[in-house]
Parts: sequence; structure tokens; C-alpha cells
Amino acid sequence: MNFLAHLYLSKNNEEIMIGNFIADHIKGNKFSHFSENIQKGILLHRAIDTFTDAHEIVRISKRRLHERYGHYDGIIIDIFYDHFLAINWRDYSEVPLDVYVSSVYKLLEKNIDVLPEKTKNLLPYMVKYNWLYNYQFAKGIKDVLKGMNNRTNGKSMMNLATEDLLLHYDSFNSDFTKFFKDLQDFSTIKTSELLTN
Repeated sequence: MNFLAHLYLSKNNEEIMIGNFIADHIKGNKFSHFSENIQKGILLHRAIDTFTDAHEIVRISKRRLHERYGHYDGIIIDIFYDHFLAINWRDYSEVPLDVYVSSVYKLLEKNIDVLPEKTKNLLPYMVKYNWLYNYQFAKGIKDVLKGMNNRTNGKSMMNLATEDLLLHYDSFNSDFTKFFKDLQDFSTIKTSELLTN
């Protein structure tokens, strides 16, 4: 899953949210210097990623993309699924998306000193271009995928993936809806386990 889903699945526990958000910028077990709940957020993020990669519905989504994008299919699906979370946000939260996103940015900026260097470098761009809010729009997804493609020096061709999103839109949306219910249940149980240990 991508940024929006990881944050949402942290259930408004601020330290879990921070850990879940920074986890991709933490190598191995080098996170003992963080607070206990930030560490648990990192572990939750990794558990979510493992669950997602192994889920049959996610594999079905990836198969629609694999021939064209190879091993980048999973990255693209993460971004597509954040799009469907954003566009269907009212089904998952009573807090409007713009209000939620604004609160996330404030939380991260308030805790800037805690963030790893890579996250600190990323955050200003995320806020300036309002990535989390703009995931709901085709242009927002296209911009993210274009940026990802640039980071692979054009090898991934991810800049073309919006075409695939539109071509299989209803199927991807259906995949997301079924999968995300399972992921929510898993995340609730996993978070409870982490917080009671």
C-alpha cells in the first residue's frame, strides 16, 4: 500500500502514524532510537506490506500490469489502491479528505526532527503538491507515476500506467474494495497485538 493507506490504517494514533509513514526509509532493524510506538508503527507498516504482497486479490491486480511493467507492477498497484481509497474516502472516514490530509501534514511537520533524512527531503514536495489529497484525481496519479518513472530513468514506463488504470478502472476498483476490507481487519488485529506487547 502507499502513503495514504498506511496513514489511514494507523487509526489516528500519532506515533503509529509517524512510524508507518517513515518505515520505507528505515533499513533493517535500525530503529531502536525511536519511541516505542513509532517502532510499532514501523513494524505495522512491514506487516501490512507482507500481507498485501501475499494477497490473492492484489496478485490478480498485478497480473493486469505485469506484461507491460514487470516487477514494477506492485509499486503501481500501491498507487492505484491509494487512488481508490481517496476517491471512496467517504466510505471509510467521517472526516473529509482535505481535513484529514491537512492534519497529517501538520503532524509530520510538527515532528520533523524525528523523521529520517530521506523523509525530511520528501515531505516538502508532498505538502507543496498535496499528494495525499490529489491521489483522487487522474492527474494526481499521473504526476506521481511520472515522478516514479523519472527515478527509474524511464526504464519502468510507469508514466504510462494511467492508461491501464482507465482501461481496467472498474476491475481495479472492485479489487481494491474487496482487498481493503481484509486489510482493515488484518491491520486492526495486528495493531492490537503490537500495542499489547
